[in-house]
Amino acid sequence: MYLFDIDGVIRDVAGSYRRALQETVHHYSGWRPIPQEIDALKSEGIWNNDWDASMELLRRSGADVPKRKALISIFSGFYFGGDPDGDPGAWTGFIRDEPLLVDPAFFAQLTAKGHRWGFVSGAEPPSARYVLEQRLGLKDPALIAMGDAPDKPDPTGLIRLADQLAGDDEPELVCYLGDTVADVRTVLGAQRQRPDRAWLSLAVAPPHVLSDPNARPDYEATLRNAGADHILSSTTASLDLC
Repeated sequence: MYLFDIDGVIRDVAGSYRRALQETVHHYSGWRPIPQEIDALKSEGIWNNDWDASMELLRRSGADVPKRKALISIFSGFYFGGDPDGDPGAWTGFIRDEPLLVDPAFFAQLTAKGHRWGFVSGAEPPSARYVLEQRLGLKDPALIAMGDAPDKPDPTGLIRLADQLAGDDEPELVCYLGDTVADVRTVLGAQRQRPDRAWLSLAVAPPHVLSDPNARPDYEATLRNAGADHILSSTTASLDLC
């Protein structure tokens, strides 16, 4: 069984979610964190939610921290550029700049090999459904998104989706592919809570790191030290591991 994170694994969010985080922090403080500063925060393993990450960066910078609801509104304005629950065709925000890291054929291959698959993501449901259903053309994909379960690294969502897909046919192995320390820790948490099931943590550096030969070794070492079982060069490299 394959379960996937979405951001940094299925789509490149350097120019969308990450950029919205940068612009939100800049909106409130005049300071725009660089990607390495965001990566350093994410490497702590507890800032999977970009709204919370924005607030924490503001807090650490010494800036006034707004109410969470107000920050979410500003962030969503940058990211969606329209009503998150409205027509995606009317969105004008950074979500329009999200290169795909896989294509529909990848999931067809998983299915052809007899693998069950789904997604466990901290992305907002409209954003997750947009990339999976409209851009990739997947029909009713199994999905746990923001609000469906506690934020990662809490493993509740991962365990729940694995249970849902397993039904009465327990898989030999459940692999989860993510791009952050929080994703790795989510698998470790699942191993502790459900030791009766075999779990494997697959990790891949996000595109902005993969393309940087200076940053990639340290980032991958951080994932490995956090407990990742395999470090991959791409999402598609996971095809024959589980």
